[in-house]
Order: sequence, then structure tokens, then C-alpha cells
Amino acid sequence: MTDTLILLHTPLGQPGSGRVRYGAAMALWREGAISAEVLEVYRITSAHDARDPMEALRDRGLPLPPLPPERDPVLALYAVARDYLLKLDHAGASEVRAGLPADPGPQHNLARRPNAVVDRWLATALSDLSATLPDLSIAIATAAPQLAWVTYDAYPRDQIGDAFAAGHAFASLMGGDAPFAADDFDLGLFLIAPHVLYRDHCHAAPELYAPLTGPHGWRFGPGRPLITKPAHQPVWNPPHQPHLTRVGAVPFLGLFVWTRDVNEPAQVIPADDWATLEEVASV
Repeated sequence: MTDTLILLHTPLGQPGSGRVRYGAAMALWREGAISAEVLEVYRITSAHDARDPMEALRDRGLPLPPLPPERDPVLALYAVARDYLLKLDHAGASEVRAGLPADPGPQHNLARRPNAVVDRWLATALSDLSATLPDLSIAIATAAPQLAWVTYDAYPRDQIGDAFAAGHAFASLMGGDAPFAADDFDLGLFLIAPHVLYRDHCHAAPELYAPLTGPHGWRFGPGRPLITKPAHQPVWNPPHQPHLTRVGAVPFLGLFVWTRDVNEPAQVIPADDWATLEEVASV
């Protein structure tokens, strides 16, 4: 019941939160934990993400449901992200699943790092995600202010391009510099602004992208065709496989996993059509 109560008390104002609270109330009603009158209040307020059902319950003189025990938002995000990743079917599924323990161990309190890309684009991406996975959307929104967001600067700017260099951010959940420690494994969130081309590149680490928004364009080697993929279609990159992402009108938000060789740097692979792809992407 603890998880259901957490969802019942999803923070107000998050996109899709009204539906999440109503779904949790339905589960509690089926268990006999709340009355049909209380459930009806959650149904009415579900259409308004910012409307507080607790106030409506007080106005009607109905009993208030219990509060959930306190739960760390970063741990809650790990749990929801892990559940999502375990269900995905792709060539690297066994490698990814092996690195995702049910108990991630003690949490390290890292310094929070606000990020301009996150401030500008995360809410837009989460609004898109809330239509399909409101639980994950809310878990990300709740944990995001606690995370150490980074705009990666190891690529030479003249190779990776100004748009990507200034238009992306990531935050690790599990890894060497993350809330949860892992040996040669990295799990995190990746955000890219709309209409940005993440140019052809490769790295030694096998990589899973789990896009939570879409559609976006992908290709797997310079000169190869661009493939449009929707949200929730996993992309598995074996070691050293070239790959490129052209972000669509919705910001790219995804989970990423590197399963080994995480300290080996990524390299840009030159291609002669970036200008064309970037011009199309900007439309």
C-alpha cells in the first residue's frame, strides 16, 4: 500500500498528476481502504492537475486518507526507472538487467547542480511523457531538483557543434559519480533541446537509449539513412557502433545505460551532411 499512497499524494500541478491520484484512489477503493464517496472526489479532481483533493474532502466532511511514509525522491525515481527498463526487449537486455539491483545500496548525497537546459526544457518533455507514463513523469519531476545535472564538455566544440554543446544535459542515477554507486556501469537521464542534431559519434561502452519522448530521428553510421523512431522504442548500440540522433519538435528525454567501459571517452565521427541535417532539424 505504501507505493499506492505515494501516488495518491503525487505533488499538485505536475502534468498528469490528477490522473495518477485518481488511479491510486481506485486501487485503494478496490482494497476497501477508502469509501466510494472519497473515490468520487478523486474522480472529480482528476481533470485538474493543480486542484487539491484533500481540500475537496475537507469541504465535504469526508475522512482524509493516510499520508505515505517519507521516501527519498531519487530512490523512488531509481525504482520506477528500473521497473521500466526491466520490461524493455532489446539485444542488450541481459546486460542492462544484470546491472540494475532491486536494492541499489546506500545513497551518496551529491551536490545539486542546476542546469539552464533542464530549466528550459524538462517540463516540456515531461508534459509529453505524462500522456503515456504519468508515474515515471512525476518521479522524474520530483527527483530532478536533487540531481547533479551536467552539460558534457569533453567533445571538441568545433566537432560536436554549438547547438548540441549548449543544448543538452544529463544526470547519472547510478555510476561512479552518482547517487548510487556502481562499478563500470552508468544509468541516468539525458535531455536534449528540440531541433538539435547530436552528430555521429561512437564509444567503447555498449549503450541503451530508452527514449521517453518522440518521435526522433536516428542513424547508425555516416551516410546511412535516417530512421524515425517513436517514444518507448529502445535503441541498443553495441560497442563502437556509430550513432546519431536528430531531435524532433519535442525535447529528447530518455534513460541511458552504459554497461561497461564507461570511462572510455566518446569520439565524434566526421560526416559531410551535418549542415543539411541541422538545417532540416531546425525547421
